[in-house]
Amino acid sequence: MVGQSPLDPSESRTAVLLEPFVHQVGGHMSMMKYDEHTICKPLVSQELSFYESLPLAMRQFTPQYKGIVSVHLKKDSLGNLTLIASPSLQTESCGRLDNAIGDSSVTIWHKCKWAVGTGSEHTLVKWSHTQLTKTFKDSCPGKMLLRTDLQYRTDSLLEDANRNQPERNSYNPWGLHCHRQHLNRMSSKHNENKLHQFLLLENVVSKYNYPCILDLKMGTRQHGDDASEEKKARHIKKCEQSTSASLGVRICGMQVYQADTGHFLCKDKYYGRKLSPEGFRQTLRQFLCNGNHLRTDLLEPIILRLKALLSVIRKQSSYRFYSSSLLIIYDGQEHKENTAPLDNHLHFQKTNCTASHGTNHSRVDVRMIDFAHTTFKGSKCNHTTYDGPDHGYIFGLENLIKILQNISEGK
Repeated sequence: MVGQSPLDPSESRTAVLLEPFVHQVGGHMSMMKYDEHTICKPLVSQELSFYESLPLAMRQFTPQYKGIVSVHLKKDSLGNLTLIASPSLQTESCGRLDNAIGDSSVTIWHKCKWAVGTGSEHTLVKWSHTQLTKTFKDSCPGKMLLRTDLQYRTDSLLEDANRNQPERNSYNPWGLHCHRQHLNRMSSKHNENKLHQFLLLENVVSKYNYPCILDLKMGTRQHGDDASEEKKARHIKKCEQSTSASLGVRICGMQVYQADTGHFLCKDKYYGRKLSPEGFRQTLRQFLCNGNHLRTDLLEPIILRLKALLSVIRKQSSYRFYSSSLLIIYDGQEHKENTAPLDNHLHFQKTNCTASHGTNHSRVDVRMIDFAHTTFKGSKCNHTTYDGPDHGYIFGLENLIKILQNISEGK
């Protein structure tokens, strides 16, 4: 098992150990928790260009951009990997961080140790149970959501021997999967002196006790203008074989708190790719079900926020949000007046969910993320200039709103 090692005396006063972001449900880049309200991710120039020139109307639908940190890889005598980050001049001059970072370097990744199973081709990693339990307890107070054994196979992250994904997990392993892969790539490709830049962004789920998150890949096209012919063909095939082509949206990851078990139900992108339009609709309902009943109190505020986003996207001429995602977020912890199951006609086949209605709108959020392949007129990374709004994205939003409205009407 991996534990936290003592910091160097020179780092002890200001160094911060940042765990993998345990609420990452999709994507492939590793996300890290920088502080309670900030996450960081590897910097991509096209994404930075987007955040630096973000239209005012879109700011309520994207994470706040907070600056940049420089990172280098560090390996100790035992082979444990650590990433050390130092605030850049841009971060310090902008003053965008919620908390002062300090002058010396910041350790943003705790040490992880690799273990290869004997006679197996699969690489396994054990994460610090103590550290990750603390992370989950901090993120979801009052509940023990993490199980001790965090080993998994690289080729079937959430699947059993029959290639079926289990219905329930007491943790979401996707962020750990991305974290492990990223450390492996960095250690194999770069030496310890190589500097990497990371974006600092708002942690949009920090205000939720039990963050239920749906990661939706939006649009009918996923490849960027700079994609190779091979990558372009690969992404086109994924779209054709999933709901991206038929609905303009597909599920890229999900976690939803189950009040009946005290665990999160998790699904990953491989599950989402297999869904038919009807399967997409059922999974969307599953995202709104807490194991006891359907959270109909969430439907109206989510639909209203999606309609507001749709109105903004329609006005963004030249923008193409290729391969970006849309997060729908709500708190799995309900107000008491919303917990009584009422209408028995709304029944979910797997979880026996009946509908519950509340007089107060639950707090929900809708945020666009992942802009590494977003292009727009005037971008420093612009490859092609487009006219008008992103119709593929609009198509996906319209279908998403329509499906949620049907669920609200009991269809």
